[in-house]
Amino acid sequence: MNLPNTLTLVRLLLVPVYLAAFYGTESPHKIAALAVLLTAGLTDVLDGYIARRRHLETQTGQLLDPLADKLMMVAVLFSLIQSHRVPWLVAGLLVFRDAAMIIGAAFFYFLGKRAVPKANRWGKTTTIFYYITICAVMLAWPSVTTGLVLMWFTVCLSYVTTLLYVASMQIIDVRRIL
Repeated sequence: MNLPNTLTLVRLLLVPVYLAAFYGTESPHKIAALAVLLTAGLTDVLDGYIARRRHLETQTGQLLDPLADKLMMVAVLFSLIQSHRVPWLVAGLLVFRDAAMIIGAAFFYFLGKRAVPKANRWGKTTTIFYYITICAVMLAWPSVTTGLVLMWFTVCLSYVTTLLYVASMQIIDVRRIL
């Protein structure tokens, strides 16, 4: 097991740690949970950088990395729904997108097709907005309204990014749909 894959496994293990930190404190700002989430984000950046820089990209890493990202984001969104920080519709749209991507990637993987595209500028931008939005929502900064506006923007951006990913995989001709 190489270092990038180990970092990805650490990120998978941080999902229950995040949930324990979120639900284990009475603090309204959930600083410990946010610290765990940001640590997971840092491991995501590091594992990708190390894998590309040292040519340690593996098929296992290409599957586990997005799975770890999606599972963390689903855990975060469910905790924010449950704590009434995010509306069901917003979180539902993001969870639906992430679940569809996980199921779609697994489906095409078992068909023998490479369905996990490499990260691109749009995907990285969407991830950055996820983190900014989650920080804003958890800290209610600068206001609750700003967090909701950011959340809706992130929803729209995530769906645009998904369409671009599907188009890049050339599994479906998106231009025909549009």
